[in-house]
Parts: sequence; C-alpha cells; structure tokens
Amino acid sequence: MPAHHATCSCGQLRIACDGDPVRVSICHCLACQRRTGSVFSAQARFPRAQVRIEGQSTVWSRPGDSGGALTFHFCPRCGSTVYWQLQAAPDLIAVAIGAFADPNFGAPRHSVYERSRHGWVVLPEGPDVEHLD
Repeated sequence: MPAHHATCSCGQLRIACDGDPVRVSICHCLACQRRTGSVFSAQARFPRAQVRIEGQSTVWSRPGDSGGALTFHFCPRCGSTVYWQLQAAPDLIAVAIGAFADPNFGAPRHSVYERSRHGWVVLPEGPDVEHLD
C-alpha cells in the first residue's frame, strides 16, 4: 500500500496515511472558504486505523450543515490546518490535500456545495464525478 505524508508549513505537525483514500472531495461552502482563505477546501478521507499523527495540534470545532461537529486540527506554531474529524464519520480522518504537497495526488470525485462555487472555478468532469449543490 502506498503511504501518503502530509505536514503543516513548519513541519511540526505530521500525518502519515497508509493506502489510498476512501474519498477525495472539494467543498465550496462559505465556511470552508473562510477557513482556508481560498475558494474551496480539498480533502482526502482515510480510515482512522490507517493514519498516524505526530506532533501537537490545536483544535477548533464548528457545527456542520448536517448538525454534526467538525473538529479541525492545526499547528499551534504555524497555523496550518492539516486534518479534521467529522462527527458524522468517526472512523475517518480528513486530510487537507495541499498538506501532502503532491501535485500527482488524485483528483476529486466529489464536489459539494456547488451553489457557493466561484464561477471561474473549473472542475473535473466525467461520469464518476459527483456534483452536489
């Protein structure tokens, strides 16, 4: 199984994920836009049993649109969000795709909250890509 390694900007908070993600997606909701400072958030979800975390994190939680909590883990030194947990999916860890710093990381297969998508954002197309408002 391939291992994927993600880090914060300063390298203090590190995560290793064994195997392939079970979901790769992007979210266009306004909360993710504010959190990332970008026009969408990109995440890869891995089974918790396949994830190893090293370093210290500070957490921040907010309610998701579904009502379940989202708990974000970011580096207390540089502030980079590296991973988060979804109350609705406790057996998964979501990792910020940018933290892998791998331009060959797989493309998203799910795009959610497209009603908030910036009009100039072009997304992958195809029969196996799910687009949700």
